[in-house]
Amino acid sequence: MPPVGIPSVAPPPPRKAARRGVVGAVVTALTAALLAFTPAQDAEAAPVLLSQGRPVTASSQEGPATPAGAAVDGDHGTRWSSAFSDPQWLRVDLGAAAAISQVELRWEAAYAKAYRIETSQNGTDWTTAYSTTSGAGGTETLNVSGTARYVRMLGTARATGYGYSLWEFKVYGSTGGDGGPTLPGGGDLGPHVHVFDPSTPGIQAKLDEVFRQQESAQFGSGRHAFLFKPGTYHGLNAQIGFYTQIAGLGLRPDDTTINGDVTVDAGWFNGNATQNFWRAAENLALNPVSGTNRWAVSQAASFRRMHVKGGLNLAPNGYGWASGGYIADTKVDGQIGNYSQQQWYTRDSAIGGWSNSVWNQVFSGVEGAPATSFPEPRYTTLHTTPISREKPFLYLDGDEYKVFAPARRTGARGTTWASGTPQGESIPLSRFYVVKPGTTAATMNAALEQGLHLLFTPGVYHVDRTVNVNRANTIVLGLGLATLIPDNGVTAMRVADVDGVRLAGFLIDAGPVNSPTLEIGPQGAAADHAANPTTVQDVYIRIGGAGPGKATTSMVVNSDDVIIDHTWVWRADHGEGVGWETNRADYGVRFNGDDVLATGLFVEHFNKYDVEWYGERGRTIFYQNEKAYDAPNQAAIQNGTTKGYAAYRVDDTVDTHEAWGLGSYCNYNVDPGIRQDHGFKTPVKPGVRFHSLLVVSLGGMGHYNHVINETGASTVPAGTSTVPSTVVSFP
Repeated sequence: MPPVGIPSVAPPPPRKAARRGVVGAVVTALTAALLAFTPAQDAEAAPVLLSQGRPVTASSQEGPATPAGAAVDGDHGTRWSSAFSDPQWLRVDLGAAAAISQVELRWEAAYAKAYRIETSQNGTDWTTAYSTTSGAGGTETLNVSGTARYVRMLGTARATGYGYSLWEFKVYGSTGGDGGPTLPGGGDLGPHVHVFDPSTPGIQAKLDEVFRQQESAQFGSGRHAFLFKPGTYHGLNAQIGFYTQIAGLGLRPDDTTINGDVTVDAGWFNGNATQNFWRAAENLALNPVSGTNRWAVSQAASFRRMHVKGGLNLAPNGYGWASGGYIADTKVDGQIGNYSQQQWYTRDSAIGGWSNSVWNQVFSGVEGAPATSFPEPRYTTLHTTPISREKPFLYLDGDEYKVFAPARRTGARGTTWASGTPQGESIPLSRFYVVKPGTTAATMNAALEQGLHLLFTPGVYHVDRTVNVNRANTIVLGLGLATLIPDNGVTAMRVADVDGVRLAGFLIDAGPVNSPTLEIGPQGAAADHAANPTTVQDVYIRIGGAGPGKATTSMVVNSDDVIIDHTWVWRADHGEGVGWETNRADYGVRFNGDDVLATGLFVEHFNKYDVEWYGERGRTIFYQNEKAYDAPNQAAIQNGTTKGYAAYRVDDTVDTHEAWGLGSYCNYNVDPGIRQDHGFKTPVKPGVRFHSLLVVSLGGMGHYNHVINETGASTVPAGTSTVPSTVVSFP
């Protein structure tokens, strides 16, 4: 487990005014780069939607609730409206010259009786592409032609006494002479995706070969994905090392059965599993040889959409240390043996039972979970998960690769697949740009501008410019822990304030030049995304470890209604390029958006604050933290008159916030005399509530004086015994 430290942070953007709904954009300020995904467009070769999320200006706007950008956000519930006079215009910048083929105007009741569609190469000299004096309102689809960077609607006569009002202004066409990047055909996923069917020879030999390469390659460059076509496989033991993903290619886990095991153990580290990071198992049914499958992992190791027809052991052989993991959308017929796992989060699953609690075991929406009994045993259980949407996954529909994007659920409990075919959307791989090592950021952006999703094959990708995800419902999906590294201090990825972006399955690794943030949504984002939130799942951020890396804030969430579902944001405490100033990163995750939900939040070792909440109605279900091991002395973490920066801080301006199952640990191994006033800091208000909190001194290396604010016993009396200090509820 890595350490976390916290320096003081710049003030957040101004608080937003009352919003229409529970929605938002996410700004993920990442030390490295982050990807986002948008909803797939139709598979036709043309036309392609070019305008969504692009920069837009207008002659006027009626008020702050109807800005120009609302006409290109992909949301039919938001609109631009002008002042009540003629003429008025709305202009979109496509970013580069494009061949325009169609314009769609989706009018509100206040429409144009007379208007022109005009195009321009420079934004100054305009050519009329379409003109009418008998506009009908409603949705008007206009076939136009021409090449232009700028397209505008110029209204010359209103049909009502109000202004001009557009729900959406859509421009279709193509960019470049060949329409942009060409997708690889036939499901070509590159050399590091290993696809098997039951008749494939040498499956075990290939599994063993990759494991030998990846077993101890904690900071290596190898990346691999094992994909199993539907069917039954016999006698396999798939040992899963670093940066390795194993997954079935069926629509349901039971479509692909392994009579054998998918194993993670810790022989490479002398039986200590606390560094078994960065790996994944998904969408398989297992019949374990001994009746119990071993999955001894720590952070950044997801176990999703699995069916274990037996038991599951979360400890390494010999029951050495293990440091927490994540299960979702999974059925385990037998008992889960927690054993030495210090903390764990299980969501929307069904289990036959659970043994042992150690420090912090949290469940939401889990059939068969133990009842809440914190502080002893240390179980925290929510009957349902308030909002969830499972991670997208690659599967085979006959011989055709598709990506399945599961539907959003509210009040979720149990798996999505128990009753048959899961709910959601199937998107052909032809609507994805398949990214392979060597692909440039410019090509990625060109694909996104075409309306394509991104599928990253296993590899390490250096990006010399920001990857911009501007289109609603875009999917950015990584295989085999694909890794992005921002060069020269660029922001790796920006996501616009649009609906339904899905980021999943990749790692962002900070570069040696400080990167400011990863942005999902601009500062002050206020769009309503409650019905179709952005999700960030199995997206991990790392500062240092593989080499020197720096970032100001690793993740910033500016949008409303975002779901952060399993992330590990880590300032490295070991590896290469590690030191108090060498891999400086003051802040881990900052939440500015309203109505954000975090399920499975792991944030560690930042120089100052690990997690800060400024948005209203934020919720966290499970939080795991370690403070920065390498603080040189008490002065280095002094926060005004306060000793140390809290691991999780709710700003004094927040009126409503709730969190369940939070733990913070200290291991100040450079100066064991360091004292931390508290692990958690919050305003004391009726709407701010915490449940099941604890702090732990690891072997007496530093101590906490309190758990939250001035409440909770000091860890000093525990000495070196690593006995937690707990608070059941606060206030």
